Amino acid sequence: MINTKKFFVELKKNKIDFFSGVPDSILKNFSNYLDKFKKKNIIAVNEGNAVGIGIGYFLSTKKIPCIYFQNSGLGNSINPLISIAHRKVYSIPMLLIIGWRGSPKVNNDEPQHNLKGKITESILKLLNIKTIIIRKNKDLSKIKKLIQFSKKTNQPVACLVEKNTFSKINFKRIFKNKSQIQRSDFIELLLNLINYKSKIISTTGYTSRELYQIRKIKKYKKGKDFYMVGGMGHTAIVSSSFSKFSNYNSICLDGDGSFLMHLGSIFTSSHIASKKFKYILLNNGSHESVGGQKTFSENLNIKQISKAFKFKNYFIIKSKKDMNRKLKLFLKSHGPSFLEVIIKNQSLKNLTRPKNLIDIKKEFIK
Repeated sequence: MINTKKFFVELKKNKIDFFSGVPDSILKNFSNYLDKFKKKNIIAVNEGNAVGIGIGYFLSTKKIPCIYFQNSGLGNSINPLISIAHRKVYSIPMLLIIGWRGSPKVNNDEPQHNLKGKITESILKLLNIKTIIIRKNKDLSKIKKLIQFSKKTNQPVACLVEKNTFSKINFKRIFKNKSQIQRSDFIELLLNLINYKSKIISTTGYTSRELYQIRKIKKYKKGKDFYMVGGMGHTAIVSSSFSKFSNYNSICLDGDGSFLMHLGSIFTSSHIASKKFKYILLNNGSHESVGGQKTFSENLNIKQISKAFKFKNYFIIKSKKDMNRKLKLFLKSHGPSFLEVIIKNQSLKNLTRPKNLIDIKKEFIK
C-alpha cells in the first residue's frame, strides 16, 4: 500500500499541482485527498476531455498536469493523446494516473474489466507511453524518475494503480440535493408499471446492479433488461437505436455522469428514436458508485437541454408523492420523451452484479 499523503508530497516536490480527470473506484482515496485538501482539480465529463484540459493547462503554464481516470476510459483518451499530445505531434508532457481494473494480479474482476485489464499495458506500449506500476511506498522513487522523463522528453507518461493501492482518506461531500427518492424505489415502481412490450436498457454502475437485483429477488416478469455493464455514456444511443429498429417500448435508464459523458449522443438519440423511446435521467449530482464525486449536473437546466435536443415531452419528478402519477403520464406519452428524476445519493447494500451476460443478451433479443 502507498501512503496517499506521501504520494501527493512527491508530486508537489516535482512541481505537479494541477489535476483533471474522471472519478474511479480504484482512485477513490486519491480523489478524496484532492477534495479534502482543496487541490486544483477539474472533474471532466470524459477522459478525452481530461487530456484536453491537461493540454490547455500546459500550453498556458508550461507545467506538467496530472490526469487521472480508470483504464476502462483509456479508449476515450486515445484520440487527444495520439493526435495532439504524442511526441511526434505537439509533444505535450503529462502524468497519467490510471486505475487498473482487471489487472492480471487481481484477476477476479467483472468480465468487461478482466478483458480491458489484460490489454491495458499493451495499449500503453502501443501508444509509446512509458508506464510504471506502483504498489508500495518504495515505488515513489519511480514516480520521480517518471516525471523527470516526461519533462525531459516532452511526452505523456503513465502510472498504473491497482485496487487498494492508496491508503484510506476519509472525506464526506455535501450536496444541494435533498431528495427523498431512492433509486431502488423508483426502479421497483417502474417494473410494476411497464407492460410486456417494454424493454429496459440501463446504464453502468449502481443503476444496472439495482435493476438486476430487484428483478431477480422480486421476480418481476414484465419487460426485459439489457445491462450496460460497460460503455459509460453510450446507454442512450444504444436504447434509441433499439427503439428505431424495434416494435418494443424502449426505456433508457441513465445517470447524470453517463448523460454528461457523451452529451452529443443524447442529441442524436432524440433524432433517431421512435415515438416509443423513453429516456429516464436518474439525477443525484454525483458519480456515486466510484466515491460520490460531484458531476455538477445540479448546475444545469436539464429541461432546457431536453427542449433544445428536440425531445417531444419533458417530465420531472422531485418528490415521492408525484412519483406514481408522473411516471404513468411519462410512460403513456408519445416520445421521444424525457423524464428527469431527482434521487438521493444512496444505493442498496450488498448489491450483486449481472451474471451470465451472454444469456442475458439472448433473453433480451428473444
